[in-house]
Amino acid sequence: MRILGIDPGSRATGFGVIECDGPRLRAVRWGRLTAPRHLPLCERLLAVYDGVREVLAADRPDVAAVESVFFAQHPRGALVLGQARGVVLLAAAQAGLAVAEYSPLAIKQAVVGHGRAEKAQVQAMVQALLGLTRPPPSDAADALAAAICHAHSEPLAARLRASQARR
Repeated sequence: MRILGIDPGSRATGFGVIECDGPRLRAVRWGRLTAPRHLPLCERLLAVYDGVREVLAADRPDVAAVESVFFAQHPRGALVLGQARGVVLLAAAQAGLAVAEYSPLAIKQAVVGHGRAEKAQVQAMVQALLGLTRPPPSDAADALAAAICHAHSEPLAARLRASQARR
């Protein structure tokens, strides 16, 4: 299974694509989508949307794992982050992908072992779990962590769905 992880942001959106074959995980590609800060918000959102569509077309994932909004210090920041998430979700839906959403707490728990992990800890664990030669940048590491979280969570969720269907 190929999983696209996305860490939406108003200034930078991290992405990471992994392949999952049972317990084996392999990084395919990662990076960050950005637009110049001087552009109007609508143009920055378009850049995120176009960037996600390019990743979807190039890497052809089977599913997307998106970090959900958990906390924002300022209402305007939360609103802009929500708009960035919206264009990410739209691009995934247009591509026909199922989208799983995970809180930052759940992602850190799945990757590091505790939900209050620092960014450097997430980067180090992503590096270790994917066998990378160096830690990815924080936006990309968060996106790869979302994909890893889904890779770890989905088998259990599938078993639960199957069990409920039998009842």
